[in-house]
Amino acid sequence: MKSKAARLANQSDDSLIARAAEIGVDQDHALLGNEISRFNKLFDELMSIKNELRTRPGDRRRLFMELYEHRNMQVRLNSAKATLAVAPQEARALLEWIAASKHNPQAGDAGMCLWALDEGIFVPD
Repeated sequence: MKSKAARLANQSDDSLIARAAEIGVDQDHALLGNEISRFNKLFDELMSIKNELRTRPGDRRRLFMELYEHRNMQVRLNSAKATLAVAPQEARALLEWIAASKHNPQAGDAGMCLWALDEGIFVPD
């Protein structure tokens, strides 16, 4: 059986971004259903995808920008956070838009992310 990293390494950029969108939608449902352990497992999978894209030639995390206008707010939030290191102005603008939208819980999460960035608590890598 292949490791998770090996399975991700064999997938195309497009398939990884498509899976990231699915994860965001699934996370949204998990949040609404108060399924925290499910949300956390999905988060771990999303981080694996982000890390896989980061290690590809040229750092392909910018591909998350394709999801900036996704219909699901969790997908947008995840995408903004995933691109903070590679597209900081665009990612910050999206986080500010999400925070101002009052679409919770994502608006609160975006607001906390902006605060942590401004305070130097969170430094994207």
